[in-house]
Amino acid sequence: MRVAGYELTNEGGEMQFQGRVWKFGDDVDTDVIIPARYLLTIDAKELAEHVMEDIDPEFPQKVQIGDIIVGGKNFGCGSSREHAPMAIKGAGVSVVIAESYARIFYRNSINIGLPLVECPEAVADAETGDILEVDTTEGFVVNTRTGQTYSAKPHAPYVQEIVNAGGLMEAVTARVRQRAAEQAKAGA
Repeated sequence: MRVAGYELTNEGGEMQFQGRVWKFGDDVDTDVIIPARYLLTIDAKELAEHVMEDIDPEFPQKVQIGDIIVGGKNFGCGSSREHAPMAIKGAGVSVVIAESYARIFYRNSINIGLPLVECPEAVADAETGDILEVDTTEGFVVNTRTGQTYSAKPHAPYVQEIVNAGGLMEAVTARVRQRAAEQAKAGA
């Protein structure tokens, strides 16, 4: 199935992506992901016009829907702003793979439905331009250039539910609707 222009398989809660790599280093902070001078909006598409421009000025014009960001250690460190994952998601990035994440960035990303994967081995071998296949449910990454498959930490079921729904608010709304339907059916 294609969602937001990229390949997504979401059968039985599984999320699988395939995309081109944009590789960045360690300690990519939220001020680099989306510079503070653009924080006057919460519109993801407007933020996407400036995503990563302080580290790669051409990135906002070059990134394509379905691409994958690969980062090193402590990706998303810095401030707690939700604008950073919103800008990445708004640019059409399908998933971010890193060696590790700043905890608040990780939580903010899950809350808006941006899939994240921790996989140090895939990060070490990936190069900008590689094509990766990613399964966030089973927890693996395949580099099509090298043919290597890497084990990644899969999402916990409740986290996968939030990401599948498109974010925390969407997941809560779906649960409320499901419970209301069940209660209506039981009372009928």
